[in-house]
Amino acid sequence: MGAIDLNGKVYETDEEGYLVNLSDWNEDLAKHLAVEEKVDLTPNHWEVINFLREYYAEFQIAPAVRVLTKAVGKKLGPDKGNNKYLYELFPYGPAKQACKIAGLPKPTGCV
Repeated sequence: MGAIDLNGKVYETDEEGYLVNLSDWNEDLAKHLAVEEKVDLTPNHWEVINFLREYYAEFQIAPAVRVLTKAVGKKLGPDKGNNKYLYELFPYGPAKQACKIAGLPKPTGCV
């Protein structure tokens, strides 16, 4: 178990840095996690992060990359629902890295 100390609050994380309590997530924490992941957040990143949070709220699961790509394409259009676009935003794995920044658990099937 790990922890992130940010703005006077301590956030519990698992051994890989994913939030333990999903309700602790906020935008400041997302920005902190993005810096740790070496991702400069742009509006395009936030679009995917917010999409993931909505997806999780609806289905109670963090999607693996194939499901994520398909779902993003359906909601945000084919120009964004493809591996090239998502890997440009999240180079260490769109599902894994984006879910961490979005405060979600590690997607099933991710190594």
